[in-house]
Amino acid sequence: MPDVFVNYRTGDEESAATMIARELARRFGDERIFFASNSIDLGHRFPVELVRAVEECEALLAVIGPRWAEVRGADGRPALEAEQDWTRREIQTALDRGILVIPVLVGKATRIDRAVLPDDLRELADCQYRRFDHRNAESDLTALGDALARLLPELGSVDRDARAARERAKTKSRKKSAKDAGHSRMRTHDVEQRVRGGIGNLNGDLSGTFVNEPQGPVNTGRGHQYNAPHFQGDNTGIQFTAGDNSGTVHQRFERERRRSDDGR
Repeated sequence: MPDVFVNYRTGDEESAATMIARELARRFGDERIFFASNSIDLGHRFPVELVRAVEECEALLAVIGPRWAEVRGADGRPALEAEQDWTRREIQTALDRGILVIPVLVGKATRIDRAVLPDDLRELADCQYRRFDHRNAESDLTALGDALARLLPELGSVDRDARAARERAKTKSRKKSAKDAGHSRMRTHDVEQRVRGGIGNLNGDLSGTFVNEPQGPVNTGRGHQYNAPHFQGDNTGIQFTAGDNSGTVHQRFERERRRSDDGR
């Protein structure tokens, strides 16, 4: 069952109607778009297929160019005045059934004048329209497709352009995450390899730092740190730390009292 029926008048803007139908079929699938020259199989009864497609569609696009109301039939009268004119019958059927009808004004076509419409088509003049210009074909077709996808949820669910856009966004997000992770690893490597000396070698990532290879007193955390090196003989000794190793640093240096043989 087609979701969108593309209605047009031969001798007015067949080329625009063909472009619209082709683009919508590409975006939403051939089976979702009805275009008489493409959608009716060989040997099928033309009138029956047209009426059935209009009755089953969710929206009808009435493609209207500057000559839409002026094209004349075989009798020399305006084709629009003939009750059996298929362009007129398709629109009338959609209006009678409450189907969404969207006039698509092509090029320099102006809003339909109610005065030129038969009584059963007067409502067409009240329908909100969209414009299509060959010079802006790409953007106008995109806007029309976006509007249909929004108005018809079932059509939106098979929107190939929207699916492609989501895939591009996912790919971009994955690349960004990988790039950020690479930068984090580079920063960590830089800390590990370059920040050396002073109190020692700093290692770790950006969430915290630990110290190894200490070359002097280290203060981490809260409270006071007491470093009291004790030297023996040749001024070498054991450095020991009292307290919780944080806060103010206090250091005390002592020499061991010299012992004598006589006890003095």
